[in-house]
Amino acid sequence: MARKKATPAAAGFTTIDVAVRNRIGIVTLNRPEVHNAFNETLIAELTDAMRALGADDGVRVVVLAGSGPSFCAGADLNWMKKMAAYSRAQNLADAKGLAVMLRTLHDVPKPTVARIHGAAYGGGVGLAACCDIVIAAVEATFSLSEAKLGLIPSTISPYVINAIGARQASRYFLTGERFEAAEAFRIGLAHDIVPIAQLDDRVNETLGPLLVAGPHAQRECKALIRAVAHRPIDDKLVADTVRRIAAVRASPEGKE
Repeated sequence: MARKKATPAAAGFTTIDVAVRNRIGIVTLNRPEVHNAFNETLIAELTDAMRALGADDGVRVVVLAGSGPSFCAGADLNWMKKMAAYSRAQNLADAKGLAVMLRTLHDVPKPTVARIHGAAYGGGVGLAACCDIVIAAVEATFSLSEAKLGLIPSTISPYVINAIGARQASRYFLTGERFEAAEAFRIGLAHDIVPIAQLDDRVNETLGPLLVAGPHAQRECKALIRAVAHRPIDDKLVADTVRRIAAVRASPEGKE
């Protein structure tokens, strides 16, 4: 996907690029020298960017991508080494920042699309799982590598398990093994996989239908999925779905 001119709101960012074109917000992780691994600065900037784009009525869809050879290699090892010397209170505060960033991405009230190429490891898989739609290059590779480092994929786990299920998580959390895009597609992490040369075209094809659907309906669809998923089909759930469709029908967008 072609790089776009940065918006004024992105002027202060040092680890990400933010651009808006044709009502599409494009957030590009921009630490290519470390495969876009995140540290405290990238975490804070990505949080701020997603909040701003989510609140911007001029933005209909948000795309998350990576510069250089990889999408995101997870946590920066130098940052992790620094955390090893942190007190418990400092560790909790640092982990909370990461959790807030992931939740902010997950809760963007408009469609989010992850464009995956190269490596998506650890937290990079978490970023993908937080997005509504994942389009990956066939050449991309994935790994939930935390156990290899003596860690656990804790803050990303709600989103990854939601994407691939507990059974697949049992394998990939425990082994930390690397897997290909075809496997990411098979287990539900990626919605579509294409050769790298076709990746931008496929992302653009996906953006088209997203831009013509109703923005209020899309926001309510996201809320509906999260309200209904993994719940028993009982009277309470049925009543909730009735309430939701009645409210949307009565909205200005629904009437139009």
